[in-house]
Formats: sequence, structure tokens, C-alpha cells
Amino acid sequence: MSVVGACMVPHPPVIVPEVGRGEERRIAETTAAYRKAADFVRELAPETIVLSSPHSVMYADYFHVSPGRRASGDLGRFRAGGVRIDASYDEAFTALLEEKAERLHFPAGTMGERDPSLDHGTIVPLYFINQAYTDYRLVRVGLSGLSLADHYRFGQMIAETAAALDRRVVFIASGDLSHKMQPDGPYGFDPAGPVYDERILKDAAEGQFGRFLDYDEALLEKAAECGHRSFCIMAGALDGCAVECRVLSHTGVLGVGYGVAVFRVTGPDPERHFLKIWEEKEKERRKEERASEDPYVRLARSAVESYVLHHRRISLPDGLPEEMTARRAGVFVSLHEEGQLRGCIGTISPTRTSIAAEIAENAVSAAMRDPRFSPVRRGELERLEISVDVLGATEPVFSARELDPKRYGVVVTAGERRGLLLPDLDGVDTPERQIAIAKKKAGIGESETVTLERFEVVRHR
Repeated sequence: MSVVGACMVPHPPVIVPEVGRGEERRIAETTAAYRKAADFVRELAPETIVLSSPHSVMYADYFHVSPGRRASGDLGRFRAGGVRIDASYDEAFTALLEEKAERLHFPAGTMGERDPSLDHGTIVPLYFINQAYTDYRLVRVGLSGLSLADHYRFGQMIAETAAALDRRVVFIASGDLSHKMQPDGPYGFDPAGPVYDERILKDAAEGQFGRFLDYDEALLEKAAECGHRSFCIMAGALDGCAVECRVLSHTGVLGVGYGVAVFRVTGPDPERHFLKIWEEKEKERRKEERASEDPYVRLARSAVESYVLHHRRISLPDGLPEEMTARRAGVFVSLHEEGQLRGCIGTISPTRTSIAAEIAENAVSAAMRDPRFSPVRRGELERLEISVDVLGATEPVFSARELDPKRYGVVVTAGERRGLLLPDLDGVDTPERQIAIAKKKAGIGESETVTLERFEVVRHR
């Protein structure tokens, strides 16, 4: 057997009566749908439930799989310590999944557990499922900061593990939708909230899991969703399968979108290998973009490829524009892979003999020495998207009113600590947010006073 079905479910603690204390009646529609989802799981009678939770252990570049034989957790932090879930883990499944990840050099496994207790993103779904069905073992997986496509790939590996063990598996994708559904909600309102909820539920109802990969990170951030990566793992677990799809409910009355949907596998479908289709489209798009790269980006790419493939720094080629060889300026080189930042290193002021030399040096540093990421591997080179920002001179400003995050970058300084943020970044829409991020990058406290400088850039893609 393999994955026989899946559910998309939210995890609001308030839906549990011991937590809600009457408030749960406001989302009675979600409760009723949850019970239907639990009955759906019972009908499928899985030997193993694989559950992905946004509130389990999460790393920027690694998928954590909970280790051990058993785990438990309660809703004590929500004033309901009596609500407790005990689960037995499927150790053989976890071991084979980790072995497969290691063999494929995929960043997933059981390392780095910080807290073995079950989180509320796991407890709430199991609270309902256990009322209908308990004859299963659990595999709990976390999300990561990696790309949506990598989450889909992880789901494929889960399905392959289920098939290799001949396990009958149901996948539970735990995750709320937008947290920005109403002005009087706990997180406020953003127009992206209803847009996200309507779009994801339409895609789910139509079984168009390939579309899950096309969501822009800026939309996801503005909508403040917490489940999309969970849904992408689920989509990967259903790759190549024909499915019957039913959206059971959607509510947003508490200011957060709660959607419940179930998916029954009815057989194989070779037309539904969505990641393969998406990768082909991405390959063509990257090919077109490479053909239009200007000399700044071509130089950065050459520097990265030379160092990753041959561990050699390039010599500056002949024929570069005079602007690149005769001028000096600060330069930032940014690398993205499948929509995710993969490295960004730069200099506020020039440190090399020319812009070209600055690009070549900072490109290698972005690929190999950004402390937030592991060094770029040769297998990633084809997927890299590169941009080069050439910085103009900085000028002092005396308040956030003189900033425009679309036009100007910002430099914040407190003593010897200095932080920079480039302009026109996704999700950075206000000067206040721009300053806050720059402070955080420099290790400057939110309440500390800073001096401000602004600068313009010429961005090359």
C-alpha cells in the first residue's frame, strides 16, 4: 500500500471545548467538518498517520522528523492541561524515511529535536481523529524555510517510504489559512488574507496541487498563513495519484481562516506528476532569463560557477563595460533558488579596485560564506537566480518620513553595529519595517536609537 488519503485541517486550540469554554460555538461549522474528516480517516483505516505541523521543530534548511518510540503533549499552555494526547511513533517508517533522505542528500532527519512534546498543531487534529479512530502509529514532521518545491519533494519521499514498507498511510496537513481575515481579529486585516483563502481552497477543491507551488512568498507573508508549506508536503505525498477532493468547510469568523478538506486516492494518474511539470516550466523560464542577463549578472554567475565547480576565482574577462571596470562602488549579490533566498553578501562601500572586482568577490561570498546557509552545491547551479545591486552614495536622514522602502535602501548605525537593507524587497512595505529588519540584521535592539542613512541602487537581474 501507500498513501490512501489526506486531510487539510486547521489547529485552533479554541475549537477544543476545554479551551474554548463556549467560544468554540462560533466555529461550530469547522467542528462539524472536523468530525467528518475524522470519520473519513476511520473509513480509510490507516496503519500510519503522517502529520505535518507548523508548530513542531522547524529549521531554515532542514525538515525535522520526530524520533523515538512515543510522545505526548497537552494543552496546558491554553489553560486545558487535562486535554492530553499520547501517541506511538512508527519507528520503522521514520528510520527508512531518514535513510532515504541521507541517501539522496536531502535535508531531512531526526537530528536537532528541541522539545519532544506534541505541539498544538498535532494535538488538535489528533483530538478529533482519536474520537473516531485510534488504531494507528504516528509520524510527525516539521516544516522548514526551504522552497515550496522542496516541501513537495519531501512529500514524495514520504509516499515512497510508505510504498516501500507496504504501509497504509493517511497524511494530515495541519495548518491554518490566513491570519489576516478581519480588522477586529487578533492579527488585523490585510487584503491578501481573503485572496489567499479563496485561492487555496479553490485549488484544493479542484485537486490542482501543482498550483500550490506557484504562490508568491510575498502573498504568503502578507496573508500570514501558517499552513501552506504543510499543504505542499501533502501535495507531494499525493503526487501521481488520482484523487477525489472535497472541501468540507471554511470559516473566518475569529479573524483566522480555518479550512477543512479531504482527499481520497482512487488510483494512479500519470498526468498528475505536478512537480515534474512545474520543474519543466521553471527550466524554460530560467533559460529565457539567462539569455537576457546583463554583464553584471553574467559576471556574478561566472564567479559562482567557477568557484563551486573548480574552487577557482575567475579572472575578470575582457570586454566588460567601462562602468564596471573604471568605477568603484559598494555591491550586493543576491542568490535565490526556487523563490527562496539562497545567499546575499555585499559591501556598503567599495573594497576592491572596481565594480567588476567587487561583483566577483561578493558573488563567491554569497554562494559560499553567507552564515545563514550552507555553501551552494554544484547540483543547485542551474536553479540559481542572481541579482546584482550597485549601491549609490549614502546620505544621512533624520526620520523615517524621509525613507521610501521601494526607492531607497537604509543603513542603521548604533555605535560600531551597522545594518543595511536593500530597497524594493518583497514584504517590506513601510519605512518602519525596513528599519526594524535592518536593526535585527545588525543585532541592534528594537528600542535602541540609531542614526539613519539612505541610498539608491541600480539593480541588475
